Amino acid sequence: MTTAAEAALRRVLAVFDLLIDAVDEDDMVPALMPLLLAAVPGDSIVWAPHPAPGDRVCLPGDLVTPEAAAAFARGAGEDPLVAHTVAGPGTPARRSDLQSRAETLAMPVYGEVYRPLGAEHQLAMAFPAGYADGARRRVCLVVNRRTPDFADRDLETAGMLRVRLAHALGRLAPRAPQVPPAAALAPSARDQVTRREAAVLALLCRGLTNEQIGHRLDISPRTVDKHLEHAYPKLRAGGRVAAANAWRAGSATR
Repeated sequence: MTTAAEAALRRVLAVFDLLIDAVDEDDMVPALMPLLLAAVPGDSIVWAPHPAPGDRVCLPGDLVTPEAAAAFARGAGEDPLVAHTVAGPGTPARRSDLQSRAETLAMPVYGEVYRPLGAEHQLAMAFPAGYADGARRRVCLVVNRRTPDFADRDLETAGMLRVRLAHALGRLAPRAPQVPPAAALAPSARDQVTRREAAVLALLCRGLTNEQIGHRLDISPRTVDKHLEHAYPKLRAGGRVAAANAWRAGSATR
């Protein structure tokens, strides 16, 4: 093993050691952030629980201003990397895996948020983190870099960390409520969804944007949006994330 490989392994093991010894999430996260940023090197890192954006933790601590947070909330809905982590599978992914450079630059959220933050390249993942107010909770983790883009070895490291993070959060985070989560669908509610709405929801759960869903189903992005608008009340969901969570929960009960 080379000296560089040994150093990388030590950085990963430092994360594992902290996760093993952790007894409280709130105390763990501030100590964990610099270790994660050393294991997957970058210029900044964001720990964002969902659904609880106010609990976001950043390194450096002043990374996201209130103005940037508001701009992100406005534009994140059409960001494929956000969809992949918040409503999709959450496996480690680079932005460059999901969209071209031209597509990145064309997003309003890039100019308003990512470019000022120096997030020219991003690697993101998500993992389950117990429950909050009866709903499934997950943490989205994003590492930002100015240059260069993340390498395959960074993805591999992130994959190892994700497994351990999910295990630690499952141990530390709130447990499932005794009453089934409100997001879980009764069969009658699921049966109200049309076949085309179901196809759109299935792709939404995979983290695809309206444009990508429309391309897969040979319909316009506006038609995709209309199908989602019709599905929301049937699923008792207020938006894309809630609808994806509800559809995924309903699938698990069948």
